[in-house]
Amino acid sequence: MSLKKEAIIAAEANLTSNYREKDIFHTKNGQNLPSRAVIIDILKDLRKVLFPGYFSTDTSVQDFPEHYVGHCLNDIYDRLKGQIEIALLARPQETDRPLDVQADEICGRFIKKLPDVQLMLLKDVQAGFNGDPAAKSLEEIICSYPGVFAIYVYRLAHILYREDVPYIPRIMTEYAHSGTGIDINPGATIGENFFIDHGTGVVIGETTTIGNNVKLYQGVTLGALSTRKGQQLANVKRHPTICDNVTIYANSTVLGGETVIGENVIIGGNTFITESIPANTKVSTKSPELVLQESRDPKKSSQWEI
Repeated sequence: MSLKKEAIIAAEANLTSNYREKDIFHTKNGQNLPSRAVIIDILKDLRKVLFPGYFSTDTSVQDFPEHYVGHCLNDIYDRLKGQIEIALLARPQETDRPLDVQADEICGRFIKKLPDVQLMLLKDVQAGFNGDPAAKSLEEIICSYPGVFAIYVYRLAHILYREDVPYIPRIMTEYAHSGTGIDINPGATIGENFFIDHGTGVVIGETTTIGNNVKLYQGVTLGALSTRKGQQLANVKRHPTICDNVTIYANSTVLGGETVIGENVIIGGNTFITESIPANTKVSTKSPELVLQESRDPKKSSQWEI
């Protein structure tokens, strides 16, 4: 027997044994999970509806806007309803109503909220433009800023999270996370005029509450003090509350469910906070001492002296 055949036979036997023995490989009710690819396509198509003309070249946007929107939403509705129905198989059923009826109701409420989401996103875009001197236009922010994309996905995912739809909200936000480096849990509650500048490395936990007019910079973490109790902490407030008009600069960390950052607070970079901060406060860490050494004589050896 060749090494190739021997390896494949051994792996096949062990893998299929794992399939039979491990519950994680037995999908609920024998059904598949929601399709990540379909959900991502829905997000892409919804962006074309909410920001017409930015992510497609369909001329009917200008000539027949009602037809364009109706056609797009009809298609999105059908695909999303199908994915929600699959996801609901994982949720304990508290009613005898068929899953397709429940999915239809959830999808209908989701679609009806899209105009409000669009207006919220326009406020987020305006907040980004107002707060970033490097921004050249609102259009530039819409089509190129990673923070706006992450917020866009979050605002859609949050609706389905509030509807208690399994899987899909997290699939959505992890898609944005993978492309932007910005990790916003769909359970977080975020107000108007929200902006994430640069964005890479930002983490916003599930039970975080963020007010209006809040701005975060790269590397900010709004997290939990400890997760050692694991699932015992599910549905417990464990992430901070950020009130209105707060700015948190790069690489700062705010932890804890009882931690409240008051209105109009400015938190400087590289700050670690585990307790509440009163309103109208500036928080910063003491700057480390800089040590400057005289430059070496370039005529001398380039080797380090020991």
